[in-house]
Amino acid sequence: NAQLGFYTSISGLGLSPDDTTFNGDVTVDAGWFNGNATQNFWRSAENLALNPVSGTNRWAVAQAAPFRRMHVKGGLNLAPNGYGWASGGYIADSRIDGTVGPYSQQQWYTRDSSVGGWTNAVWNMTFSGVEGAPAQSFPNPPYTTLTTTPVSREKPFLYLDGNAYKVFVPAKRTNARGTTWGNGAPQGQSLPLDQFYVVKPGATAATINQALAQGLNLLFTPGIYHVDQPINVNRANTVVLGLGLATIVPDNGVTAMKVADVDGVKLAGFLIDAGPVNSPTLLEVGPQGAATDHSANPTTVQDVFIRIGGAGPGKATTSMVINSDDTIIDHTWVWRADHGAGVGWETNRADYGIRVNGDDVLATGLFVEHFNKYDVEWYGENGRTIFFQNEKAYDAPNQAAIQNGTIKGYAAYKVADTVNNHEGWGLGSYCNYTSDSTIQQDHGFQAPVKPGVRFHDLLVVSLGGMGQYNHVINSIGSPTSGTSTIPSTVTSFP
Repeated sequence: NAQLGFYTSISGLGLSPDDTTFNGDVTVDAGWFNGNATQNFWRSAENLALNPVSGTNRWAVAQAAPFRRMHVKGGLNLAPNGYGWASGGYIADSRIDGTVGPYSQQQWYTRDSSVGGWTNAVWNMTFSGVEGAPAQSFPNPPYTTLTTTPVSREKPFLYLDGNAYKVFVPAKRTNARGTTWGNGAPQGQSLPLDQFYVVKPGATAATINQALAQGLNLLFTPGIYHVDQPINVNRANTVVLGLGLATIVPDNGVTAMKVADVDGVKLAGFLIDAGPVNSPTLLEVGPQGAATDHSANPTTVQDVFIRIGGAGPGKATTSMVINSDDTIIDHTWVWRADHGAGVGWETNRADYGIRVNGDDVLATGLFVEHFNKYDVEWYGENGRTIFFQNEKAYDAPNQAAIQNGTIKGYAAYKVADTVNNHEGWGLGSYCNYTSDSTIQQDHGFQAPVKPGVRFHDLLVVSLGGMGQYNHVINSIGSPTSGTSTIPSTVTSFP
């Protein structure tokens, strides 16, 4: 029984999950936190087949805990022992032969997978391209189900070919359904390890950038990497893959990583931790004004997590900026910390989570939380989001601190007034104003009322009456009420 804690990943080294069979369980539980699973962050299980001892594997996680390319020869329980609070989660390219039981899990997103059954839903269960998924039925029960995923490309992974390590880069799929690995060899490209600079603790930004300039890809081994200049990814099709939650910390207020406006960059499996000096941005995909068409070979951002505060003091004005067209954000957690070290309304100031300027950007599994102002701002055309999970900042000291002109509070997800086409499915925002429970938030979502701007299955929730939403989107949707933690929903907008 591999019991996964913080900053721990377990991964098989086969080309298929069935090449590495684990007779037993890969478990995440919440005994360390009195049965509360809402802080089981930063861990992963990938590319394994499991034969669970009891027939069911327990995976009680919260954010930043992907379950990818897994074959569970039995059931999967997403709740902690005792069915305490749980707030996850993400599954992709996986097959669960038995039933998935979320039980107390508040929300979940599953993509391009196969399940033998699904027992229940609490607030927001979203599926795209999942064989065996429950039928569309939001809000009762709150299942949002898309038959296929519009565009997807699975995360690169390390594997052994004989005695040689290689990195497999899966191919792009359109309108995908089910796993990539069930029928013969997966589609994609194998890269030998000699095409990578294996980044080890002690490496500097200068040596990393020198390796990139020589045409190498990057494989970050587990560790914490301080950078005094941005890591510049300028070559098309570059792979930047982290193992074991490798963490990049920008020093002196620099941007941790900048990607040029080129085709097919793959960023995957690392954490960016803001430093104590404010960074204007932490990750930039494409320069400002980028306008090249990348639809044939988009850049992907997968299991890239951002943290401001929590591990120590940190500040950043905007965490992630997506300027390149056609970028796919596939599972991210962008988090201004609400607990841990270096936490306070101004101590870990971070006004904006994700800003999307590029056109035709797709987000599959977007988790963005606790920013001082907007969590997500979308300026690009033809943007799409499948599943969004958000909590507004817990620590707003009073109503005045979040006053947004004439609007009470900043929307969790704002589509700019200039946008003509945008679509979202399965989006939720929660408030928990622990410093002042009288704070009102006018809405969780804000968008222009235009025929091309459409949302499906929106919800807002007040956690135990700690603050209230007046509406769901714009001035539409009922207010949340009293201390009852019951979602207010809008099934279709406009």
